[in-house]
Amino acid sequence: MTVVMVEDLDPGSADAGVPAHFGDPMREQRLLETGVGLVDRSNREVIAVPGEERASWLHTLTTQHLSGLTAGQGSELLVLSPHGHVEQHAFVTEDGTTAWLDTEPGAGAGLLKYLEMMRFFTRVEPRDASAELAVLSLVGPAAADLVPGLADPRIGAVPGPKFAAGSVPSSPTSLYSVREFEGGLARRVPLGVDLLVPRESKDAVITKLGVARAGLWAFEAVRVARRIPRLGWETDHRTIPAEVELTAPAVHLDKGCYRGQETVARVHNMGRPPRRLVLLHLDGVATDHPPARGTAVELDGRAIGFVGTAVRHHELGMVALAVLKRNVPDDARLTVGESAAAIDAG
Repeated sequence: MTVVMVEDLDPGSADAGVPAHFGDPMREQRLLETGVGLVDRSNREVIAVPGEERASWLHTLTTQHLSGLTAGQGSELLVLSPHGHVEQHAFVTEDGTTAWLDTEPGAGAGLLKYLEMMRFFTRVEPRDASAELAVLSLVGPAAADLVPGLADPRIGAVPGPKFAAGSVPSSPTSLYSVREFEGGLARRVPLGVDLLVPRESKDAVITKLGVARAGLWAFEAVRVARRIPRLGWETDHRTIPAEVELTAPAVHLDKGCYRGQETVARVHNMGRPPRRLVLLHLDGVATDHPPARGTAVELDGRAIGFVGTAVRHHELGMVALAVLKRNVPDDARLTVGESAAAIDAG
């Protein structure tokens, strides 16, 4: 089997350490969209939060309603700046003794630093557990068949502006079923099933599952097509949750005070965040290389946003997730580097 690592293609990539593809990225994409494939995402960083007060403590520090989180449940959370900008995004998986937070490569140290700073006298013991657990993802419509006993993921609807107090259920806005799996945990998520397995047994788990492999390139193409944002790719230093569609899975709008809550509430009640996440179609005439992360999106020669993740999709062609000023019309004729670009309004 041909294995091409991310760092072989881009030595400076934040995604170094996992396979980019196994010789045929387009076939791997089709596999993830029609069947099931296994993607090594063990470059994700993991923070463990044991301690009897972990649920109530995380509830007060983050955007998610976690005070009642119990064994066998998972969700998503954000840590915001005092001005409501997204600083951290993590998935949380609860096993009854520990809340496991997995986040983007390079983001774990910042998340752990914040948690340690906010411990005070709370009975919690956060630590870096990246050397303990590795993340593998079973992606595709058949993923749940390989790990029976997991309920479908549930993501609640975002209430309208000026909703009535008490009308939002007092539970996580996203709820992901969790069960034990091969000495670790399995978590049902919208793209399939994430496996948090002991790092030393990662290769043994992959062999035992016997599932066809797919690289991170294929995973990213599926993610982009589904318009799922990624911390550090579709976010910058001034991103607020509503701009990149993180409100539904990660923000409880009626749970009380947390850092940055005033901005979240004000933007939600006004109903007009300054920017929005869009899917762009790139013509690929001048160049067949997807633009780099951070490339400016321009309208009439003026920058009106930036590219987050650009990929070559097996059906859509060259596409990108981008963050644009909200007032840019859907039919605007945009440019990204040498490519013409159009917003997919679907």
